[in-house]
Amino acid sequence: MVPGGGRQLAAKITVARRRSRKKLPEAPVTVDIEALSHDGRGIAHVDGKVLFVDAALPGETVQFVYTDSRRDYAEGRVVEVVKAAHERVVPKCPYFGNCGGCSFQHAGSEAQILYKQQMLQEQFARIGKLTIPEFWQPLTGPYWGYRHKARMGVKYVAKKGRVLVGFRERRNPFLADIEACPVMHPSVGTKLMNLSAMFGKLTIRDKIPQIEVAIGDEQCVLAIRVLEPPTEQDREIMRDFAREQDITLYLQPKGPDSIVPLYPAHPSLPTYALPDQDIVFRFRPAMFTQVNTDINRKMVNRVLETLALEKTDMVLDLFCGLGNFTLPMARQAGLVVGVEANKPLIEHARVNARLNAIDNVEFHAADLTRDVSDMPWAKRHYDKVLLDPSRAGAAEVLPQLKQWRPRQVVYVSCNPATLARDAGILVHELGYQLVRAGVMDMFPQTAHVESMACFEAG
Repeated sequence: MVPGGGRQLAAKITVARRRSRKKLPEAPVTVDIEALSHDGRGIAHVDGKVLFVDAALPGETVQFVYTDSRRDYAEGRVVEVVKAAHERVVPKCPYFGNCGGCSFQHAGSEAQILYKQQMLQEQFARIGKLTIPEFWQPLTGPYWGYRHKARMGVKYVAKKGRVLVGFRERRNPFLADIEACPVMHPSVGTKLMNLSAMFGKLTIRDKIPQIEVAIGDEQCVLAIRVLEPPTEQDREIMRDFAREQDITLYLQPKGPDSIVPLYPAHPSLPTYALPDQDIVFRFRPAMFTQVNTDINRKMVNRVLETLALEKTDMVLDLFCGLGNFTLPMARQAGLVVGVEANKPLIEHARVNARLNAIDNVEFHAADLTRDVSDMPWAKRHYDKVLLDPSRAGAAEVLPQLKQWRPRQVVYVSCNPATLARDAGILVHELGYQLVRAGVMDMFPQTAHVESMACFEAG
């Protein structure tokens, strides 16, 4: 075979497909929006094909133009709202529609959370074959300036004569040209142009692809990804900026483990607190923490209220991260065991336990997508179990509940589809009863749904 022949053939096939795709109609089309998709787009039907329309709400009549058309579905964007839903509002951000950081600013904040509750209800019915018997009151918090964690793109664009800092365009790989971001914490969201100007002075301005943003309760940290080493002059420019803006700067030449401080030379780690439990967490810039501090505190309180822990309880916290739920549960339970695949997170969880003088916890590193039944911690009985998995859900570890026999399971989810799937397993296969569920507005102005469900042994 000729070297590279496979890639050349694939490229020719891709070009052929593009050429064979029908040209999209240019004239606007009027449709009635019937419902919302799981990602917050309006759903309609045209010529027997399902249509997904950005920035459209149920009950509206809109004019749209096609942005894509496939065999089974089509996509479009609103060009005019003929009849508006009463939930529709004027987006606060002038970049809404172009910037892909938000998808829901055209709906009022109170309406957003109700839509998310409806999405959760629909997923439970369709995927889990379950009816939610009782809804928690939605957890809500600040609608703007809430975001404490983000990965923001950086791109030097010669034609614009400046460095762009922000999020990618909606359904487009290009970085959006924005000057501010109202959902980001103001310590970063109001300083995008300052960052742009600073990066523009660097000799490596075209070698910086992203910034890792990590904002604690009292400290703003930026970890700057650098594809080439900065010169000493570059370093001085960045140090001066950090000093002027009261920001802690790190450099990241390779993966997350390569992050090193630039200014100050020996910074303290950022922290966030759970005041109701008298707990403070230290974390490193690239470590996972919740983006919304206010909602996180309310979420932890709801978990504790639901579990109603006692000193005789043995609790298992799966996908525990750096102990966000583990340590507050340990304030009330007899023993809490936290399990997480990420070893650095587990080590940091142990550090946080010592920092808060909590000694009735254990932390273990284990891949919960694999069989863990032979591990010593997995051979115990647990009274209560907390699940807080990634978007992939917890299906692989659920059969282990037969061994643990917990009276109660609380499931915190960032993906209602996998929560609904796993709820079906818990109820239909493992005999648990779904008691209640609800949503949390962790990501206002987006269609992202954070949710929680409680199950009890039948």
